[in-house]
Amino acid sequence: MRIKQFLVLPNLPERIHRLRELAMNLWFSWNWDIVKLFIRIDSELWEKAYQNPVEMLAYIPQHKLEEVAQDEAFLATLDRVYGDFQDYLKDKRWFETEHPEHKDAKIAYFSCEYGIDTGLPIYSGGLGVLSGDHLKAASDLGVPLVAIGLLYRYGYFRQFLSADGWQQERYEENDWYHMPVVLEKDEHGNPIRFSVDFAGTPVYVHIWRVMVGITPLYLLDTNIPENPSKYREITSVLYSGDKDTRVKQEILLGIGGVRALEALGIKPAAYHMNEGHSMFLLIERMKNLVERDKLSLAEAAQVVWATSIFTTHTPVPAGNEQFDPKLVENYLRDYVEKIGLSWEKFLAIGRVFNNKEEPFNMTAAALKSSVFVNGVSKLHGKVSRKMWHNIWPSLPMEEVPITSITNGAHLRSWMSHDMVDLFDTYFGPKFTKQPSRFDEWESIAKIPDAELWRVHQRRRERLVFFARKRLRKQLERRGASALELKMADEVLDPRILTIGFARRFSSYKRAFLLFRDTERLRKMITNPDMPFQIIMAGKAHPLDNPGKEIIKSILQIAGQEDFRRRVVFLEDYDINVARYLVQGADVWLNNPRRPLEASGTSGMKAAINGAVNVSILDGWWCEGYSPEVGFKIGNGEEYDNAEHQDSLESQFLYDVLEREMIPLFYKRNSANFPYDWVKIVKNSMAMACRDFSSGRMVKDYAERFYAPAINAHHRYTADNFKIAKAMAQWKSFLTYNWEKIRVAEIETPPLETSPKVGDKIPVTLKVFLGEIPPNDVSIEVLAGNLNSLEQMDNYETVEALRTDGGDIRSDGHYVYKTEVVCRESGRFGIAARILPRHEELAHNRIPRLIRWW
Repeated sequence: MRIKQFLVLPNLPERIHRLRELAMNLWFSWNWDIVKLFIRIDSELWEKAYQNPVEMLAYIPQHKLEEVAQDEAFLATLDRVYGDFQDYLKDKRWFETEHPEHKDAKIAYFSCEYGIDTGLPIYSGGLGVLSGDHLKAASDLGVPLVAIGLLYRYGYFRQFLSADGWQQERYEENDWYHMPVVLEKDEHGNPIRFSVDFAGTPVYVHIWRVMVGITPLYLLDTNIPENPSKYREITSVLYSGDKDTRVKQEILLGIGGVRALEALGIKPAAYHMNEGHSMFLLIERMKNLVERDKLSLAEAAQVVWATSIFTTHTPVPAGNEQFDPKLVENYLRDYVEKIGLSWEKFLAIGRVFNNKEEPFNMTAAALKSSVFVNGVSKLHGKVSRKMWHNIWPSLPMEEVPITSITNGAHLRSWMSHDMVDLFDTYFGPKFTKQPSRFDEWESIAKIPDAELWRVHQRRRERLVFFARKRLRKQLERRGASALELKMADEVLDPRILTIGFARRFSSYKRAFLLFRDTERLRKMITNPDMPFQIIMAGKAHPLDNPGKEIIKSILQIAGQEDFRRRVVFLEDYDINVARYLVQGADVWLNNPRRPLEASGTSGMKAAINGAVNVSILDGWWCEGYSPEVGFKIGNGEEYDNAEHQDSLESQFLYDVLEREMIPLFYKRNSANFPYDWVKIVKNSMAMACRDFSSGRMVKDYAERFYAPAINAHHRYTADNFKIAKAMAQWKSFLTYNWEKIRVAEIETPPLETSPKVGDKIPVTLKVFLGEIPPNDVSIEVLAGNLNSLEQMDNYETVEALRTDGGDIRSDGHYVYKTEVVCRESGRFGIAARILPRHEELAHNRIPRLIRWW
């Protein structure tokens, strides 16, 4: 049966038609004034519509709309808010001021999920929320980002718990026509469409647009009638457990994402891969350069490498996406070989050791093909350098070219509107109108303690009432008795210390750590003089049975008499639940198994709202912690025995709570005010707002990666790719001759006595470069103290300079000299190496182009 389709829109009276424009831009997700407009119309419908203003407008009765259109006070507020929105869209931003030469450039940002707001459920957790905050900060700063993702028909699962606490999943279909997304159409009104080939079948793709402030997010959709049913399911569910579906999704995201940008007429200068899921975009970019710009594969690879940015988020090798080569071959072999790349060479890109038994690893491929690579905290950068060291086996681990940019949280999205109002009062228009430029966070100290504490107490009360309401709904769904429902209204106490814990329930996150010694916990939690309560939330992956067991065990403990009113688990963790938790908790608990937490941002979000962190020294807390801002569990130890680690660190946790944190919270001055606690709260807020905002994070990306990548794009593509061609030829020449070069000899003058600390030792190097000109290499000397394994723990690197004239010698032999300084007493060592040198190299740590003495 053929059906002619129409899209019927709400019949908004002319005077309030701007409501739809406000609803269609996710700017509302960090603007409380817009939200208040919709709550003012119908607060119950706002909640029923999952805080989605587009859906809400669709269901408001016409008579209600007519009433609102006659409400002069409402109209005045609407005009003011709409004026603020227009000002925001037109405002001159940071990037345009700092990088005016790049204001017309575009950076393509790829992520498999985006957590922007509750009413757009295309996210599962931390990675998606981080992506969403990245887009919001890019909008605030004016960084010219265009984002690519997938339009999941069912998104991620909704969680509900059985009577015995076992996690169940259900999937709810998203109605895109009642969400802030728009189908992209051409000048004739037809949907813009392109195709991606899957095993010989062309699969057609539509593009939907979401506006996040001034940042566009384009979402790809295969659920269209022209496609066979199995391919319509590609964009069905986020993080399907089926590997075949996963590889098709990632082909669509990478290859399809590049084609979507082309279909839209967008030509990015640089590409940022947020995790390895979109790695196939690198091959599509090479294909375009080979077929359209007539570059060789080597030339195309140079352009792609110089303009690609890759952020890795996973500190666990098994957590990085990888596929059976046969599965990848089924979809990509013909595609790859058509551009002249052999299948074995393609597989080698995604292998660490190039062992034929290895799977194809998306992270390894992205690492090898991107010049700008980072982890998401300083510790994670270090962990990543160790984890991927074998890609650069001849480099010292600390020199592996993976740096770090620590994650951040979007302040206006996560800070409670009560706290925003307080900041508006004391910080004024600079904070209100230009939050991305506000940097006076030390001024938090000037806010009166009593006012700040009063705001936080109000948010704790709201969290408790929210938790009671949500718990009651959970129990009603399970068919609970009237007595159980009455008890739900009595759980928690809005006056006492409240600990929040919410995250994905993976084993390494150790949600159970607080419950290892239930008797000790029971005594603490029921202490009549210093009681506390715990509110928890989180989902386990549908296939993660150990994670589900953790949830079940916590629910069983929470059901015991002494814990019933003090421990609450909230079902179906999402952005809305997260906001209530981070905005109302007094303490934010984070106890992952170090070093498996890449960054973690929930603690940042809690801190900007006045919560104090109690955490393992892992992820961001290694950088954020000081005794003035929060509490640590242990001292950053790492253990080989996980059971031993859990046993020790659970006791450390109890000790911190019992001896330090809880007594401090209940310590009152003569006016019954927690002066010392509020002092830590202020310090923590200033630290988090200053150092761990997504504004700071995106500025770091812009300065360190985006601007240099845009510059590289302009240079490499100018004059018919003149530099790209020269670089490919140069690298090919070096690679061909590299095995012939060597540091033949290291000479130091004979020493009559052992050198002393501070002495300088002259070093002469005899080097054979063969056909390679001296200007194409850098000769470096490394010097430092040796450990028991004859390795340099701490060393200095100095460049050696030629002393035999500037001519190129026909015999290829050269002499270089430098001097090294003895910095410490003990065994001292000297080593030397040859590295490539070229002014167009962003860095010279290139696999297989490092030669040691």
